[in-house]
Amino acid sequence: MNNLAIEVKDLVKKFGDFTAVDNISFNVKKGEIFAFLGPNGAGKSTTIKILTTLLHPTSGEIKVNGKSPISEQDAVRKSFGIVFQDPSLDEELTAFENLEFHGVLYKVPKEVRRKRIEELLKIVELWDRRDHIVKTFSGGMRRRLEIARGLLHHPSIFFLDEPTLGLDPQTRNQMWQYVQNLNKKEAITVFFTTHYMEEAERIAQNIAIIDHGKIITEGTPTTLKNQTKTKTLEDAFLKLTGHQIREEEASGIDHLRMRKQMFSGRTK
Repeated sequence: MNNLAIEVKDLVKKFGDFTAVDNISFNVKKGEIFAFLGPNGAGKSTTIKILTTLLHPTSGEIKVNGKSPISEQDAVRKSFGIVFQDPSLDEELTAFENLEFHGVLYKVPKEVRRKRIEELLKIVELWDRRDHIVKTFSGGMRRRLEIARGLLHHPSIFFLDEPTLGLDPQTRNQMWQYVQNLNKKEAITVFFTTHYMEEAERIAQNIAIIDHGKIITEGTPTTLKNQTKTKTLEDAFLKLTGHQIREEEASGIDHLRMRKQMFSGRTK
């Protein structure tokens, strides 16, 4: 029996003459919390978009829950949840309506959907705010709502692209507690990116570091620190990737458009 949630072999993605992802290979085990780290522009977001069916690879082999994101898009989409780097909630809807709409899109039966919405809103401590318009929510509340939405359809893989960016330390810690508890309770595989190295060191069971489109190393936080003879993951990361400031990865796709693409089947 295959115990791998994600399988990537010789993945390449080019935009014209620019190679964003350069022949990378890695695996993520089922039930694992896996961090995919790298400087700005390293290829992290491009890789996530390929894994989540939003971009087609130039070449390579990919499996998500044993399915191809290229030829079996619907099956792959049903198997994962995602929290994008930028906000993607409908601010004019209530918290409940945002989750209800998501559940309808994923064809979650009404009786199951309503029970799951209540359960998740209570987990992220927003049940009492379920009828409030999202534009009145703080950044931390919106992030917690996005987590609840991403988990509504019982995904087996949860993608988190810099989910705690801009949040205060208390909200960040609380958010990761939710995710870790769900990982234990539902054996959900978590694949996340972050620029907070202490977060990755504390949360991730395994890490891959990508730079200039190539994976330069993989291992547990302890392995990477031992490998670089450093005391913290941040020091190890800087030793492996350097201190130069990088530009943001150009995507050209906003995250509300991404959600629409996921349900229209249009990827390039």
